[in-house]
Amino acid sequence: MSLKLRKNRSAPPPEPCALTECMTIIAGAWAPNVIWHLRAGPRRFNELRLDIPPVSAKVLSQRLRELEGRGVLTRTMQPTSPPSVEYALTPLGLELIPALDAIVEVGHKLKAALQADADNATRSTASPAPATGPV
Repeated sequence: MSLKLRKNRSAPPPEPCALTECMTIIAGAWAPNVIWHLRAGPRRFNELRLDIPPVSAKVLSQRLRELEGRGVLTRTMQPTSPPSVEYALTPLGLELIPALDAIVEVGHKLKAALQADADNATRSTASPAPATGPV
């Protein structure tokens, strides 16, 4: 006997899907890290490379271009010698900060729950402690 399919009671997301648009921005490799490190103020390319050690220069450059193209950050040439470029969050980019903070908070809870599950599994499979006391 097959199970009866239940009707979905949640309304579909509005078109174009705002959730998909937002996730497209923050789901890119290293994009959340870039946004995170720009939250305190403008940073230059090499500063971001130091902030995010595992990212390659090529990928960081791609991500910065994508985020700039989506209106999340600005790229400003500084009149210095040698010339330098600073990246900063736009007002739209700053609006992503609470979303990232919420994701981090849920991530901590998920990590704690997974650790608790792993600890419980370890305890249940461990051999019982030897009996102590009079025999």
